[in-house]
Amino acid sequence: MTDELISLRHHVHQHPELSNEEFETASLFYEKLKALEPDELYRDIGGVGLAAVFAGEEMGPTILFRTELDALPIEETIDIPYRSTVKGVSHKCGHDGHMAIIYGLAKDIAAQRPKRGRTVILFQPAEETGDGARAIVADPQYHKIKPDYAFALHNLPGNPMGQVMVRSGPFNCASRGLVISYSGYTAHAAYPETGNSPALAIADLLQEFPKIAETIDKDELLMTTTCHAIIGEPALGIAPADATFMVNLRSETNEGMELLIKAARMQVIETAEKYDLNYDISWTEIFDASVNDQECVDQVVKAAKATGHEIKWLDEPFRWAEDFGAISASAKGAMFAFGAGEDRPQIHNSDYDFPDELIARGKAIFFEIYRDYLL
Repeated sequence: MTDELISLRHHVHQHPELSNEEFETASLFYEKLKALEPDELYRDIGGVGLAAVFAGEEMGPTILFRTELDALPIEETIDIPYRSTVKGVSHKCGHDGHMAIIYGLAKDIAAQRPKRGRTVILFQPAEETGDGARAIVADPQYHKIKPDYAFALHNLPGNPMGQVMVRSGPFNCASRGLVISYSGYTAHAAYPETGNSPALAIADLLQEFPKIAETIDKDELLMTTTCHAIIGEPALGIAPADATFMVNLRSETNEGMELLIKAARMQVIETAEKYDLNYDISWTEIFDASVNDQECVDQVVKAAKATGHEIKWLDEPFRWAEDFGAISASAKGAMFAFGAGEDRPQIHNSDYDFPDELIARGKAIFFEIYRDYLL
């Protein structure tokens, strides 16, 4: 079975699809899940999401295991037999491996069905943009499968192969992108005083945004990272009218994010008023904080030990965001990071490739959780 799952992972790797475009990937797994004859099978949840439900005869909890469907807009730079066939798109976050793990879990569950409760196998679109999990939870079909417990993993290179990294409470930071637009009016470059350029406003933001977290009285990680700034057009005869400024906000908790949002809005508005500019604020790539429930963490640790995996307890949450937070907010949940090897390139690197060794390991941990709850 492991060879089958590795071949499946390689096939998916060759045919990556971006967020909200995972049509062929979803279709592939729909047919594979259908062949397992689940008690219920849902498609087009929150976009192209899939959910297979295996039900026991006795009353019991509903346990959800989730994987992601999407790839990244990154050109693959490694020469492997199953290299991406889609220019500029590749599985550089390892979601191809996650899919193989969860499908393998579904096969194991189909062969040894629950005695009680229900198991939900969820394939979720658009994790990379932060849209997918919220769309899943908002979909009316989700209410038919709403879990009591939810589990997920994410591979993490730079750590020993198969090491399980976990903590209770905040596990992944909340994150969102802030896009600021300022507009004044143009002037001849020889007479800039006759116009109203946003250049000085952008200069202010470049200096003030890195300091915003320092103004907030909250004992947690709060970050503002300037990502992009542009003023006018590449023309030397014009004093510009328009500017765009993009910042990433990041916090350990959703409460901390709300404080960052308030402070950021205030800075944008005050700067616009200072320079008499029109402004517009928009938000993109919104991720809630992913928070681990203690009971679910205990289950992960128990399963990891039972399957011979090393445990590493984390002192603080990961700075990277994960939209599993929207799902774990709807149920008791836990995500763990899964070591993908110390000498492997990092995720989102163009030369990263998910290690096939993790497929059987991840499947074993999830099946142990399933066994403990429902068999």
